Amino acid sequence: MIHFRPDQLKWEQVLAEIRRRIREGEYRPGYPMPGAPRLAEEFGIAKRTAERVIDELRAANEIYTVRGKGTFVSDPATGGPPEVIDPEDK
Repeated sequence: MIHFRPDQLKWEQVLAEIRRRIREGEYRPGYPMPGAPRLAEEFGIAKRTAERVIDELRAANEIYTVRGKGTFVSDPATGGPPEVIDPEDK
């Protein structure tokens, strides 16, 4: 959980945290990331707020969704699925 600053919207703060996790490799290209219900629970936010974060990441091509499979971190070079997912890169 993060401590929310009162001078910034919660969804923006969660978005910044998710982007930090992607940048630092906690969430890696081609691997699943938490969905809205799990993000809402982890950060103590409304599910709709978590959905807004996911929508923003998707609009920026930082994540992609495979229907029936989940949401995954995009390859930064292509904005979509990586060509190869290294099983050692967990």
